[in-house]
Amino acid sequence: MPTLPPERAPRSQHAPHENRRVAESFGSDAERYDRARPSYPQALVDRIVAAIPGRDVLDVGCGTGIVARQFSAAGCRVLGVDVDARMADLARRRGLDAEVAAFESWDPAGRTFDAVVSGQTWHWLDPVAAAAKAAQTLRPRGLLAVFWNAGQPSREVAEAFAEVYGRAMPDSLAARQWSAPAVDGYEALCAKAADGIRQTDGLADPEQWRFDWEQTYTRDEWLDQLPTQGAFTRLPQAKLEEVLAGIGTAIDAAGGSFTMHYATLTVAARRTDTP
Repeated sequence: MPTLPPERAPRSQHAPHENRRVAESFGSDAERYDRARPSYPQALVDRIVAAIPGRDVLDVGCGTGIVARQFSAAGCRVLGVDVDARMADLARRRGLDAEVAAFESWDPAGRTFDAVVSGQTWHWLDPVAAAAKAAQTLRPRGLLAVFWNAGQPSREVAEAFAEVYGRAMPDSLAARQWSAPAVDGYEALCAKAADGIRQTDGLADPEQWRFDWEQTYTRDEWLDQLPTQGAFTRLPQAKLEEVLAGIGTAIDAAGGSFTMHYATLTVAARRTDTP
């Protein structure tokens, strides 16, 4: 298991308050988010479960419970924490325990866990404060594991998507997202998470894991997911419809479906025995 080299990831293009507003925008259509967003490879869940001393898991940025349901199915008892009450409410309606708070200021009330996990969320948090809170809530030998799905379509599909974004949203991150492999951007997020862990007492040196998998999307499936992504959650409706029409045409030209090649990148660090 390779350890991550010390490296400062580039700062976000947004100020912290802007990051928080984007993070809190996903609940605008929680049902769609829950329906359309991909889950995570079972191999990742199995590896985490095998590595922890017990079965109590804290899911940070739980959203609608996509990650939590996978760990529940693996026999874990999961508590979720999310800043967005709308997302947490849907998670509860799906049968999960969820509390509403920003993780950095969340009060664990003396509770501790065997694992703290976070899927597609850690970059919205302060990496040092969040790592410190994770260390506070982990039992000895417990595991912090934060992970992201980095998706990359074929070159032809990526170019077609980029052309749509460049025309409809020329100054946006979406217009630039296919200029480099998706993994590169997520590697930067991993490096930033690892750097926060290294600044935290009580956590061992972080490791990085990678799980490769793929998923085929039909035109309708991808158009259902697209509005749940951060670049589009606050887009004016007319502009969103323009983007969806253009992306739909691009997928039609590709035969009505395409395959997204995912790499799930994970940063993991164990709680040391001595506080």
